[in-house]
Amino acid sequence: MSRSIGASVRAVRSKQAGVSLYAFFLPGAKVLEIADVSRLERSKDGLDGFQRDAIQKHISAMVDYLNSGDVLFPNAILLALSPKATFTRSRGPSPEGLIACGDPGVLKLPVARDGTKLAWIVDGQQRSTALARAIDGDLPVPVIAFVSDDLQVQREQFILVNKARPLPKRLVDELLPELDARRLPPDMAMRQIPSALVDRLDTDPDSPFHGLIRRTTTTKDPARVVMDSALVRMLQKQIHQPLGALASYRSLDGGSTDPTAMYGQVLSFWNAIKRAFPEAWGLPPEQSRLLHSAGITALGALMDYLSPRLTKRGSEEQFYLSVLGSMAPDCAWTSGRWSDMDCAWNQVESTAKDIRLLSDQLIRLSQIHNLRQMA
Repeated sequence: MSRSIGASVRAVRSKQAGVSLYAFFLPGAKVLEIADVSRLERSKDGLDGFQRDAIQKHISAMVDYLNSGDVLFPNAILLALSPKATFTRSRGPSPEGLIACGDPGVLKLPVARDGTKLAWIVDGQQRSTALARAIDGDLPVPVIAFVSDDLQVQREQFILVNKARPLPKRLVDELLPELDARRLPPDMAMRQIPSALVDRLDTDPDSPFHGLIRRTTTTKDPARVVMDSALVRMLQKQIHQPLGALASYRSLDGGSTDPTAMYGQVLSFWNAIKRAFPEAWGLPPEQSRLLHSAGITALGALMDYLSPRLTKRGSEEQFYLSVLGSMAPDCAWTSGRWSDMDCAWNQVESTAKDIRLLSDQLIRLSQIHNLRQMA
């Protein structure tokens, strides 16, 4: 068994929600010696880590500032510490009038003998990198640390700390399904279900989107031609707008929301889309507008229009397929022109105007199908 080594610092210990918190200072160059960056990536076991890629331009600008002379750099770095960190409280009398919010002492920050770091940067990876590259590696920087080796707790703090300085929405959306909704702010909790549905659409072998969705961890895979943000926005509307196709499965009175039923509806509709337009499915936007963000948004509006017209639950996919199949000859996903829009297939863009016109076009085509059925 390897023993831990590391550094000792003077610190103040306090507690929040039963979790030990420490405040201390470290020389800037030491932060990356004792703490690691938990990079967000996908493995065969699922989603690992939480940190986005380093922004080199931002880091270079901070290094230039740090090397410019005497500088003030008071922004605290937030760390998650392994429970192997130990604290020894200092002895001695307390001064009169002391506000007792914390105990002074010595904190030992462990590093395993095999080089494994037992602290993780939750907020401040760019600053820590810049401090490590600066000429003056002894610049003392404030650090706040909480004790937890629970990845979910670290992810929660990462999102909440960065809420005031917004993270890329796609990064947050990919992390949200991994978190406990009960511990998220209301606005984040509302975003969690659409994000979780997109995650399931990507990973479910029975999903038409299986392996096609481009997330922040899979941007280099050329087979992934569907932007996750387009699907998330579509599902948010379908869940939260009163006339959305999935709104009936959302609790409005404190009852339980039913994401499983939501997923079943989404699967039925998009399986029917894949079957109705096989030649346009799975192609990048420059070859097909079907899975382009404009196409996805407009098709989501069509689902909103069609779902209340379902006459028999359990046969959703067949209903959607009958409508979409009759529409197919008039759709211009990969060639031709959209008649009502009077534009070529590849002129449709992700603008509010084009999305509205395409949505109206698709709904009108479905109405023609309905008239044919009644004739």
